[in-house]
Amino acid sequence: MRTRSWQSCFLAATLSLASTLASATVYTYAADLGPEAPGATGSGIVKLKFDDATNDLSIYAGFAGLSGVTTVAHIHCCTAAAGTGTVGVAVTPGTLPGFPGGVSAGAYSALIDLDLATSFTAAFVNNFGGGTVAGARTALFAGLDAGTAYFNIHTNAFPGGEIRAFPERVPEPASLLLGAMGIGALVLTRCGRRRL
Repeated sequence: MRTRSWQSCFLAATLSLASTLASATVYTYAADLGPEAPGATGSGIVKLKFDDATNDLSIYAGFAGLSGVTTVAHIHCCTAAAGTGTVGVAVTPGTLPGFPGGVSAGAYSALIDLDLATSFTAAFVNNFGGGTVAGARTALFAGLDAGTAYFNIHTNAFPGGEIRAFPERVPEPASLLLGAMGIGALVLTRCGRRRL
């Protein structure tokens, strides 16, 4: 009887955690930034986090060794093929807000509200988003998932872009934890049946 009571508590806790984890809606994408053109020397990293409950996009980037100094940076989407090609700017018009200009190394962090029309270029909203901000947001994350969106840093030496990367989704630890807990519950249940 004591084993069944313990197993019931474990199952209830697992289901409670599963409910909590199911409401966690943050998707993470990351990549190493590398030279986009012959002769470019820069490198760096980029990490994007999208919260689909708040529609916020967090951007973290670090870069160094650029051949020139930074002029603009933004996210482009959606290329014809994954991991290659070029396409117009999706987020944001001009440059990302607060991106450091005139430097060959630096770090950047920002929170972009993807509920705002000003977070997207008009061309992206019209060509990929069906004319709506919600459509643009959906297209951007479909592009990230498909590997057709890229983060790009442009410099005076390489106005078309010096370094870029196509971020890939990072598996969320919560899903792995939930799977491990489910397997653990199954093992405990099977062990309990053998003892009875």
